[in-house]
Amino acid sequence: MENQVEEYRVLLTGGTGEIIEKKSRFIATLRPCESESGAVAFVEEMKKRYWDASHNCSAFVIGSRGELTRCSDDGEPSGTAGRPMLEVLLGEGIRNVAVVVTRYFGGTLLGTGGLVRAYSQAVKEGLAACQVGTMRFGCELSVGTDYNGIGKILHLLGQKGIEPTESDYGESVTLILTVSVKEEEELQKELVEATSGRVKIEKVRELYYIDKKSTER
Repeated sequence: MENQVEEYRVLLTGGTGEIIEKKSRFIATLRPCESESGAVAFVEEMKKRYWDASHNCSAFVIGSRGELTRCSDDGEPSGTAGRPMLEVLLGEGIRNVAVVVTRYFGGTLLGTGGLVRAYSQAVKEGLAACQVGTMRFGCELSVGTDYNGIGKILHLLGQKGIEPTESDYGESVTLILTVSVKEEEELQKELVEATSGRVKIEKVRELYYIDKKSTER
């Protein structure tokens, strides 16, 4: 994979947050979405769920580089809802995500500045209820060795906080490891040193993976 971003943030679980501003109720619902069609379907789902609301404004970011962005004010004054919501997502560096902020009008006009603040804050409240993780670009390595070398390899991996995703203990031992692009070269050197060269390392494939150490609420 060429020209891949090294890492980006994603939602591991969606969430909902709510604020009240001058008696208007703002409900933000966020969900992971891998495609434009998935994001559009989610927005339509929220519009049906909150069919009686004053507005269902939306924004989504698709692609590891945020290649596709869309936002809608859904009847609010232009630029006061969808764009501020999108800016929160982009500012947090989150990708493959969609958000709908549902507004129940409370009878008091907020003005353009008030609307921008309310819609932005609602998205932040929603994000606070989500579990967020980091997707890293890396590779799968197949690491083969004999039984004399496996103890040293497992010790090294333990020091680095790397857990094998697969292991096969037969006549010899084979481990499958997922590591970031930053770690790969140095790890290969250290595996060779730790086993005095009694190791066979092959790159299986390049991929994005969730860094389990990065999960946050």
